[in-house]
Formats: sequence, C-alpha cells, structure tokens
Amino acid sequence: MGTTGRRPAPGTYRRVIGLSGPLLPVVSFLARLPTATIQFGSVLLVARTSGSLAAAGVTGGALAAGQVACGPLVGRLADRHGQRPVVLVFALANALAIGALVAGALAGLSTPLLAVLAAAAGASVPLIGPLGRARLVALARRAEAGESTVGAALSFESTLDEISFVLGPALVGLAAVLAHPALALAGAAVLVAGCGTAFALHPTARATHPPSRRGRDGAPGREARRADGRRADEADSAPDGPVGRRAGARRVRPGGRGRMPRSVNALRVALALQGAMFGACQAGITALTGRLGQADQAGLVYAAMGVMSALAGLSTAFLPAGVGLRVRWRVATAAACALSVPLLWTDSLAGLYAVVTVLGAAYAPHLITVFALTERAVPPARLAEAMASATSALVAGQALAVAVTGRLAESHGPGAAFAAGTAAAGLAAVVALTAHPVPYTERAAEPLHARVETP
Repeated sequence: MGTTGRRPAPGTYRRVIGLSGPLLPVVSFLARLPTATIQFGSVLLVARTSGSLAAAGVTGGALAAGQVACGPLVGRLADRHGQRPVVLVFALANALAIGALVAGALAGLSTPLLAVLAAAAGASVPLIGPLGRARLVALARRAEAGESTVGAALSFESTLDEISFVLGPALVGLAAVLAHPALALAGAAVLVAGCGTAFALHPTARATHPPSRRGRDGAPGREARRADGRRADEADSAPDGPVGRRAGARRVRPGGRGRMPRSVNALRVALALQGAMFGACQAGITALTGRLGQADQAGLVYAAMGVMSALAGLSTAFLPAGVGLRVRWRVATAAACALSVPLLWTDSLAGLYAVVTVLGAAYAPHLITVFALTERAVPPARLAEAMASATSALVAGQALAVAVTGRLAESHGPGAAFAAGTAAAGLAAVVALTAHPVPYTERAAEPLHARVETP
C-alpha cells in the first residue's frame, strides 16, 4: 500500500528519458514521422498527378491495407529475431517502396499499378512507434523501474505518436502548397532510411534481443534458467485475487514464448473503434469545413485536436496511483462518447474548433490505457507483436471509417459522419465495461498498474 494515492515525482519523464538516453527519442520521433506522412502524402500525390480523387482514394486505401496486413508480422519478427535486423531491413525496403510509388505516380502509371506500389509501401512500414513502445518498456523492466515509470514510458511514446501525426500531415500540406507532394514523400523516404537505421543501430536495441535459451551442451543457458526460475517462483507465490490464479494469471512455460491470450482481442477491438471514431470525425471535419467554404481549415482543426490529445497524454502519468487501468479505460471511453455528441449540432467553424479541441482530451488517454493493458496482458516475449497488432487495429478502424463515413458525409452531410463517430465511441465504452483483460503473469510491482480491477 506504500504508493497508493501518490503521484509520480516531477522527474518521472526525466527517468523515462534516462532509460534510453536523449538521442533515442529524437531518432525515434524522426523515424516514425514518415508513417504519418505517407498516407496523406500518397493521396495528395496521386490526386495531383492523375487528377482523379477516386484513384487517390484507392491508392491511400491500398497503403493502409498493406500496413494493417503486415504490421503484426513486423512485430512477430522483431520478437523472434530482435529489433535491429528487422528494422534495418524494413526501413530500407520502405524507403525503396516509397521512392517507387513517387516514381510511378510521376510517370502516370495506371491506378492498379499504383495501388500495388502503395500496398508495398504500407506493408514495409518499419512500425517505429510500436517497436519504440516495446523497447522502452523492455528497458524499464530490465532496470526494475516502478509501474509509474512504465506508465510514463507509454504516455511518452503515445505523445510522440500524437505529435508526429499532427506534424506529418501539416508538413505534407505545406510541401504540396509550396512545391509538390512528391517532395514530401521523397523526404519521408530519406527520413525512414536514415533515422530508421539509426533507431535500429542504437545500443538500446539490445534490450529487445530474444534471450539465449541454450547453453553449449544444448541445455538451457544460465540466464534463461535464472529467468525461468524467477517466473516460476512468482507464479507459485501469486496470491489468489484480482491478479492471482483466480483472475487468470498464468505461469510462463520455461523456454516458451507463451500463447497470446484471447482477452487481447477485446483490446484490439477497442483500438479499432477508437480509430473508427477518429476516422469518422476526420471525414466530418473535412465535410463541414468544405460546406462552410473554409476547406483549408481542416488541417488546423486536426492539429488542434492532436495538440490537446498530446497534452492530455502527457498528463496521464500524473494521475493518482489509486486510479487503476480499468477505471481509466471506462472513464476515457465514456468521455469520448459524451464529448463527441455536441458535434452532431455543430455548424460553425468556431464551434467546430471548440468541440474538437475538447474531444482531443479523451483520445490519447484512451490510447495509452489500452496499450498499457495490452502490455500487461501479453507474454513478454511477444510484446512487439502485440503492440504492432494493436497499432494495425487502430489504423484499420480509421481507414475503414474514413472510406465509409466520407461517402456518408457526401450524401447526408457532416452530421452523418459525426453520428458514426459517436456510435463508435459508444461501442468502445461498451467494450470497456464488459471486457476483463488480466495480467499475463504476476509482477512484484506498485499497485498503480500492477492489477486490473474486477468490478
């Protein structure tokens, strides 16, 4: 009970940066920026070179589909072989794929060929965001940091994502106005090749290397035996209760990667619904600003939402320790649903700015909380795969919602898209109320994130 009700010290984020050193966050941020630019940039590029919005939509959809389909594979490979070789290969492949897409669009290739190139660009995304989360959590666990530091690490990583997804489209739009969308995509290719390589080669990549399981004689190595012994002792001494055996905590089998628990599916559904809510709001914002004759304001409205979301995400590390993850999950989804309702009656630019900015306060806290629940629910040896799958669910929900609600907004007005977003938020709240994710194994940790309360 020693930490219950306390807040993390003001130096929490200094401790997070101290885990990796100041260079990794910079490299990580620059390496994930291309992921935030290529989706929007590919749409603008194909629309500019082909003159067809339909072709641009197909290209953007193919890119998102490639990322959703191959994202979990990237994470799985990183868990099995370590992040360094996987990121090196995918960063180079992604740079080449982006370059091929730019060349194809400028050469006037047909829409099916552009869709293939876009799918390759999406499939080869090195997923620096999810891998960065997994790496920072691994560093925190290796340093035996408290759960407040682990939670702050997830908040920090989510904030980097938020800033990249605000800054990325803004840079693409600026490049499109001042020069050509191809310039933004070319810059993305250079960034992912250079900074992706730097992320892969950073010394902290060793923290994600799979442990050596065998000694020279074929028996489990000393380090592996010690780790398995610790986990077995923890499982044997786990108390019955919310995080004990009655709640579903399982022993990690020595030498195994562990099975992915079914409870993770609910967390993925929650992220898909959050992506759908954001995608629907994106379509509604675009439609409403266009109807008001202020289409160029759409990007600034997104930015306002993103900035508020990033600030709220940083603040989650300072929540009272007694506010558990399940409570945070429920509050965040309920807040997102309630705060999205005023969009149904918003019909002015000033009102849109106000409502969307406030709504952004619920976005990052939900994202951070679901990632934290995911980290605790999955086997440690499959953390990168779980983070990548969670990100793919988020991207899939957003891409599908943009496609569907964009047509709704065209035929029935922006209110229809906003209504779809509110419905997605409502479903996310239902998932948060009914799902029961549990920790994969017992950890000797602070009560802040060590357990998922049962209602």
